[in-house]
Amino acid sequence: MKHLIPLATLCLVLLPAAWAGPKPLFNGQDLSGWKVAVGDQGFVKAQDIFAVRDGLIHVYPTQEHGSKQPYAGIVTEQEFSHYRFSLEYKWGRNKFQPRLEMVRDAGILFHVHGSLAMWPNSVECQIQEGDTGDLWIIGSQAGSTVQNVIRNYAPRGTLETRGGLLPRFARFHRAYSWETPGWNTVVVEVRGDHARFFVNGQLVNEARNMKRWDDTQKQWVPLDRGPILLQAEGAELFYRNIRIEELSPDAPRESPGN
Repeated sequence: MKHLIPLATLCLVLLPAAWAGPKPLFNGQDLSGWKVAVGDQGFVKAQDIFAVRDGLIHVYPTQEHGSKQPYAGIVTEQEFSHYRFSLEYKWGRNKFQPRLEMVRDAGILFHVHGSLAMWPNSVECQIQEGDTGDLWIIGSQAGSTVQNVIRNYAPRGTLETRGGLLPRFARFHRAYSWETPGWNTVVVEVRGDHARFFVNGQLVNEARNMKRWDDTQKQWVPLDRGPILLQAEGAELFYRNIRIEELSPDAPRESPGN
């Protein structure tokens, strides 16, 4: 007698990765699954820059306002390629040297590769007062589409490629600042060598044809995977609800406003 597989069970077996749903990358209790890197020291075990309290990651939790503090990052132990990453952030009060007189700054670096000195080669969705969603290309290459007059991101704009080994930093400005006081939500949707940035549900930037330098081949090659790094860049802030949804390469894309 043949055994029939219940339809519900069959659906679960065939469920594509895109439907698996988001899972937490931060458990709300400690930094399990992450490593901490500080300045040019690489990974460290003892540190006081990231603290976990009340289900939040508190960045520069006890440091005195105006004091000099190193840049740092928490880095996922895993690498990722096709995924939808999301978090919420909120600024604190304190600011620190060497960015005491500058706007508050942080960011989401992804496809991190090479040396881990701050800041490592990667692509960044910037988190910054008034500029959340800017695209920074660090020791890498990527393209985006820009409006021909104001030079900000425009989905139907002119495609330009920026970045390289020297200078290491290149920037594409976001379309509009959707940041609000209090908690804000950022989504970075990555499909291998292509990424899109959403701030509070609005599409604000895009990275196309991301590439890294392969010193063996002496050429630029696709940059399509790597760890994720959350920055501490001289401003007190809080991260929460950090989640990732791994996607199949043919999964539906996030739509603006979702």
